[in-house]
Amino acid sequence: MQYRSMNVATVAISLDPRLLQKLDSLVAGQVFRSRSEAIQTAVQEKIMRLEHPRVAQECAQLHASQEQQMADEGFSHGLSERPEY
Repeated sequence: MQYRSMNVATVAISLDPRLLQKLDSLVAGQVFRSRSEAIQTAVQEKIMRLEHPRVAQECAQLHASQEQQMADEGFSHGLSERPEY
């Protein structure tokens, strides 16, 4: 999930040094381009989970292997096998 906007607000935050170190590792590993992008993404994802708690609850119940199996099954079926909505 990425959000691009020319109008952004600048804010100052305080982080635990260990959390900041992990954040910097993600940026250094090119998971995110900047601290700002990482923090903005985290805030957006948290807000989405708060606004849509059922989706978050369902996702939390999945085990990684189950989630992968469901994803693989979805790709293995053709369009003609999908139910109409």
